[in-house]
Amino acid sequence: MPLRGAFSFQGQAIPAGSRATVPVPLPGQSRFTPTLMPVHIVHGKRNGPTLFVTAAIHGDEIGGIDIVRRLLRHTALKRLKGTLIAVPVVNMYGFLQHMRYLPDRRDLNRSFPGREQGSLAARVAHVLRTEIIDRSDYGVDLHTGANHRTNFPHIRANLNDPETKKLAHAFNTAVIVNANLRDGSLRQYALEAGKPVLLYEAGEAFRFDPTATKAGVRGLVGVLAELGMIAKRRKPKPHATLEALSSHWVRASRSGIVTPTVKPGDRVLGGQRLASISDLTGEDHMDVLAEDDGMVLGMNQMPNVNEGDALFHIAMFKSPARAEVAVDAFHLSLEGLGEEDYPAHVPED
Repeated sequence: MPLRGAFSFQGQAIPAGSRATVPVPLPGQSRFTPTLMPVHIVHGKRNGPTLFVTAAIHGDEIGGIDIVRRLLRHTALKRLKGTLIAVPVVNMYGFLQHMRYLPDRRDLNRSFPGREQGSLAARVAHVLRTEIIDRSDYGVDLHTGANHRTNFPHIRANLNDPETKKLAHAFNTAVIVNANLRDGSLRQYALEAGKPVLLYEAGEAFRFDPTATKAGVRGLVGVLAELGMIAKRRKPKPHATLEALSSHWVRASRSGIVTPTVKPGDRVLGGQRLASISDLTGEDHMDVLAEDDGMVLGMNQMPNVNEGDALFHIAMFKSPARAEVAVDAFHLSLEGLGEEDYPAHVPED
C-alpha cells in the first residue's frame, strides 16, 4: 500500500510514517524576545482522523505538559493511523512567567475564535485556531484546577452530542460531567465548527500529579483507540464511568481558617461535615456541611478563606454509592501503571 501524502505545517513537509517538532511563531513582546509555541506532529503511514491535544492554555495549569510528554513516548504511536498534533504548552507567555493569563491580562480560553489584528489574546487564539483546531477532526484540551483548587480526574464535555459522549466514555475516567460551554472558549468554538472536543480536568495548578498524569495518558490512549488511530486491546473495562447529573459549589458562610475533613473523590452524604472554619486562635468553630449526597469533584487548597469563597465542588449522581465504587476501582486500575501500561480497555464481546 503506497504511503499517503506528507503533512504540510508551517512550510515544513512531514512525510507519512514520521514525526517532527515544529516551532510556531506567536506575537512577540519585542524583536529581542520572540515567542514560539512548540507543536509535535506524528503523521501516520495510513489514513485516519486528525486529533489535536493541547495543554497549558492557562499558563499555571501545567499538569497536561507531563501527560503530553509521556503520550509522545508511547510505542503505539509507531503504528498510528491518521495524524496527532500535540501542543504541550499553548500559553507560553504565562508558562514562562508562572502566571495564568497573558501579558494583557486576558484569558486565552475566553478569546476564541480570535482575530489576526485583535488583542494579544485574540491573536494567539487566532494562531491556535487556524494552525491547529481548524486542521483537526477531534480534540482533547488538558486542564488542572486553578486559584489554589485541585480536581479529581474527570471529563467535561457536551454529552448531548453522541460522538462526543462516546469519546468521553473512551477516556475512561470514573466521572463525566455534562458541562455548559463558556463564551469564547476553545471548546465552544470547536463545537460550533463541528469538532468533538473533550476537556480533561485533573490535579492542581503548578504541579505534576502522578494520578492525574496516569489517568490522562491512559485516557488519551483510549480516545486514540476509539477513533481507530491505534489498535484496541480487547480487555474488560476496569471500572464504571458515571455521568454526573449536576454539580454545585459549597461556599464559605464566614471568613477564617478552614480545616477540611474530605478530599477529592470522596463520597459525601447530605448533612456531613466537609470542613470546619475557625478564627486565628483556633476558636469559634463553624462546620461546613454537605447540602446533598454526592462526590467531591474539586476543592479549595488555601487554609485562609473569605466569606463566599468556593470550598468544595460536589457532583451529584443517580447512585452516589455506585459512584463511590467506581472511584475506588478507578484508583486501583491506575496502580503500578508504567510507561507502556496504558491499555485502551473496551468491553469484551
